[in-house]
Amino acid sequence: MNVLVTGGAGYVGSIVAEELLREAHRVIVLDNLQQGHKGAVLPEAEFILADICDAQAVEDVFRQFKIDAVMHLAAETVVEYSVTDPKRYFQNNIVGGMNLLDAMLKCNVYKFIFSSSAAVYGEPENTPIEEDQPTVPVNSYGESKLMFERILSWYGKAYGLKYISLRYFNA
Repeated sequence: MNVLVTGGAGYVGSIVAEELLREAHRVIVLDNLQQGHKGAVLPEAEFILADICDAQAVEDVFRQFKIDAVMHLAAETVVEYSVTDPKRYFQNNIVGGMNLLDAMLKCNVYKFIFSSSAAVYGEPENTPIEEDQPTVPVNSYGESKLMFERILSWYGKAYGLKYISLRYFNA
């Protein structure tokens, strides 16, 4: 399977790419290297230096590599900056994600794994946090992740997108 890993030069993304390669998938890493490192990408993976906010570049990747599934880990992630510069988080985490979804629909790709965050819960009512806890983000990082999860739900209903969101804590 040809799997696009966005943010694949980051810590979690590079490990995901490595595991996919170990399972004999063809891995295409798309990363703008803003927070990632090219050296973290194994040579067996195809590396594309691009930004998910560049809609044409994203679509070109889908067409060039005939992508079968997407693992979306690219995001603005430094939580403390999300309070002082929320525009940056919504631009990258929502608009960039929408670019991925639009390219997927154009190229008939319907498998999507989203790297969300436990930040969608905000200040938890109970610990440990259960999945059905209320989602009340306290910053634009958590809000952007929750908004994108909701977008995925609508894309699933309207277009048949098969998706899962992983809400993990610190890697």
